[in-house]
Amino acid sequence: MENNILKLGLLPVLLGVFLDISGCKSDKVKADEEAPPPAKVISGVDVSFFAVEHPERYPIVTATEYQAPSQLFVTGTVIPDIARTVPVISLASGRVVDIRARLGDTVKKGQVLLRVRSDDISGGFDAYRKAISDELLARKQLDRAKLLYEHGAIALGDLEIAQDTEDDAKTTLETATEHLRLLGSDPDDPKGIVDVFAPVSGVITDQEVTNAASVQAYSTPSPFTISDLTSVWIVCDVYESDMANVRVGQPADIKLNAYPDKVLKGTISNIGSILDPNIRTAKVRIELANPGEMMRPGMYGTATLFGKEKQTYTAVPTSAIVHLHDRDWVFIPVQEKFKRILVVSGEQLPNNMQEILSGLKPGQQVVTNAMNLQNVIDNE
Repeated sequence: MENNILKLGLLPVLLGVFLDISGCKSDKVKADEEAPPPAKVISGVDVSFFAVEHPERYPIVTATEYQAPSQLFVTGTVIPDIARTVPVISLASGRVVDIRARLGDTVKKGQVLLRVRSDDISGGFDAYRKAISDELLARKQLDRAKLLYEHGAIALGDLEIAQDTEDDAKTTLETATEHLRLLGSDPDDPKGIVDVFAPVSGVITDQEVTNAASVQAYSTPSPFTISDLTSVWIVCDVYESDMANVRVGQPADIKLNAYPDKVLKGTISNIGSILDPNIRTAKVRIELANPGEMMRPGMYGTATLFGKEKQTYTAVPTSAIVHLHDRDWVFIPVQEKFKRILVVSGEQLPNNMQEILSGLKPGQQVVTNAMNLQNVIDNE
């Protein structure tokens, strides 16, 4: 009797467990039916391959071989030619009362740049007046000595002493006169203003003086610096590993960031003897003419240095190159498809040809109308 009661008590429990298990299985089946199918991964697909209709519409040409001198690309900065840079020196100390030129101005030789009120004029004029008085007295003493010597009143030695005193007085007077003239003052009408003139023609590339400032004679920094910019330097950094390809007298093509479409011709005039210990580069100086003074100090540019030995490059028609995302690409045929590959283009060549520095070898085939093919690919 007790066993039957126990069995009847467990029956509801077992029934509940069975129902729970059945419900879980049905929920799992429904979830499996609603889940998306598993992704199929296809290996070996290259997104640079393109298949288009009518591939015969895109002519194929073979890349040719092109020989040119070896090239080295370096960056540089425009600076004035030091040999053509002249400091403006004030001959007198004093206070600036008038500035007639400014930084960046073009000036001519002999042009007044600034005026200085100087006590040096007063001191020079004082020495000049004393020299006049001393010379006048020495001349009177010489005349008196000559008269006395003619009458036998003095010896020849006394006459010679008087003559020597007169000569010294004349020399002192000439020196005092020349000193005033060097300061820009007329000895007959001295003034306290000294004019400072431009020693050469050129552009003022440095200014170290302002109105009411004081200047010192023959001291640094100079009030102005004038540079002749008809010829400038491009100073470039060349890495230690490239030094063997650089020599004095080597030609160079210059392209400035400000004028990317213009190519200027220059020549290497100096190679630095000391390497920068931090970046392992040497300074290479390129000299070139500056027509119209279009190059200004501080401009950045790229120099292409050409070596003696020739290297082999690849040449393709200009139309075979398409420019995408700031890079150059060409299409090559591969098993009835076209593959787009990255190249590095160089100089523009005659007959609408383009130099390829890397990415393509002579003998490889390329599509001649790359832009048309790219447009078809973009529209598909």
